[in-house]
Amino acid sequence: MDLSNLKPQKGATKKRKRVARGEGGKGGKTAGRGHKGQNSRSGGKVRPGFEGGQMPLARGLPKRGFTNRFRKIYTIINLKDLKRLEQNGVVDTVALIKEKKINAAKDGVKILGIGEIDKAITVKAQKFSKSAIEKIEAGGGKVEVV
Repeated sequence: MDLSNLKPQKGATKKRKRVARGEGGKGGKTAGRGHKGQNSRSGGKVRPGFEGGQMPLARGLPKRGFTNRFRKIYTIINLKDLKRLEQNGVVDTVALIKEKKINAAKDGVKILGIGEIDKAITVKAQKFSKSAIEKIEAGGGKVEVV
């Protein structure tokens, strides 16, 4: 026995439906498209959200607010998470990713002031909250905005 002799078990495979190949082959004549109308024609499908000329729901609902396409999305981390992270006195984005505290930096990292820090460490990040700056400096550390 070798690979060339292998066959699927009986009933494991099924022949695909050959649409519009004569009356004997099922799906002949209209080939499952029904009679007339846009969807019976070749290329006759409509785009998603099209409602046959009726006002589409997406256009009929009121529009609210504004989305700034250029906004910066910061990955946030708290001081309590930095407590266990000190590597030779410097905590930066690379150290945070290496220690799996954050997955990716996106547009940068923002340090928030939840938790306490009692070591003198240098923290490098793109943004800091006021309370985070106060707590880091009160613990004898340094804040560097990258």
